[in-house]
Amino acid sequence: MDDETARTLVLDTADRLFYEHGIRAVGMDQVRDGSGVSLKRLYRMFPAKEQLAEAVLRRRDRSFRRALAEHAAAQPDPRAALLGVFDFLFAWFAEPDYRGCPFINAFGEMSAVSEPVTAAVTDQKRALDAFLADLAARAGAPRALAEQLFVLANGAMVAAAVLHSPEPARQAQHAARVLLDSASCAS
Repeated sequence: MDDETARTLVLDTADRLFYEHGIRAVGMDQVRDGSGVSLKRLYRMFPAKEQLAEAVLRRRDRSFRRALAEHAAAQPDPRAALLGVFDFLFAWFAEPDYRGCPFINAFGEMSAVSEPVTAAVTDQKRALDAFLADLAARAGAPRALAEQLFVLANGAMVAAAVLHSPEPARQAQHAARVLLDSASCAS
């Protein structure tokens, strides 16, 4: 097995296990067993579980950003793209294995003990905020609206996990529409 294949297997396995059970609850031996990559090779790639967790989060971030950008790009205009973020979240929350935002989960679990994991989470949340700010600017809305939508989106991520329902995305979308209409009237 070449290095790229081994790395992908390890990241896929760790991503699944960390999301299902939490980072702290998963041992490197479980990643080894699930990936089929020897423990020696696993530790050569990721000398500490913290490094593996950071790599999983950074890869997930790239995937999330790409999927969200594609969803937004498919919308007819910037306003629809802004509101469409919540359709994207609804679809994510409706997945049968949705257990909350992996970034929020990792922050809650690791922020006190891992600067690299905290940095990966912070980078992801800042990128989401910047993405919303860009959409808001293109829709002619103020920066403050993007900040409000950021809070709505992240709140919906938590509520959907706690309630085991995708509906918080719809509720957040409704609030976003009210905020967007209010911002449009104020312009």
